[in-house]
Amino acid sequence: MRLRSDSFQNGQPLAPEFAMGAPGGGFGGNRNPHLAWEDVPVGTRGFALLCIDPDAPTDPALVADAATPIPVEHPRGDFVHWVVADIPAEVREIAAGSCSDGVTVRGKPAGHDAGGVRGLNDYTGWFNGDAEMGGQYFGYDGPYPPAHDLRIHRYFFRLFALDVPQLALPSPFTAADVLRAMQGHVLAEAALYGTYSLNR
Repeated sequence: MRLRSDSFQNGQPLAPEFAMGAPGGGFGGNRNPHLAWEDVPVGTRGFALLCIDPDAPTDPALVADAATPIPVEHPRGDFVHWVVADIPAEVREIAAGSCSDGVTVRGKPAGHDAGGVRGLNDYTGWFNGDAEMGGQYFGYDGPYPPAHDLRIHRYFFRLFALDVPQLALPSPFTAADVLRAMQGHVLAEAALYGTYSLNR
């Protein structure tokens, strides 16, 4: 199985139109990028899609201290930007901006992306307790790495071909729930990644 995008080249920068954070401050376009896939294995009955940044700083205090650059070698963890489960087997493409087009304060509602079911991304936890932005963030919300982070962040789009049309998931669900539920059901996986930084 192969995954591609007309919005960015594998391993190359994402444009601010696909990010939540814009250079110079404020919000970017927060549009989901185009994705398309082919060479799907026989027996595929559905897909799951994740977008994960593995370069997120692990110290919130350091993130909050905008005056101190975050070193490249600072310990990193995952930050989930997009979760979709139960994408129908016949789907082969997601148009740019079809699932997210702009920032929705307090998060997009539960619903559907590409015919699949939206899960919660990690902005739900990040904005928890924020009077202006707090809420449940479903679907796609793009990159917004700290402007004082010296590391260029990578955003991995991972598509899984599954042998079941639906996964047994709670409501709402997270990327961790999807990864657990699809164990033993993955026929193939394809991935590509784009980069983004506000420190350039």
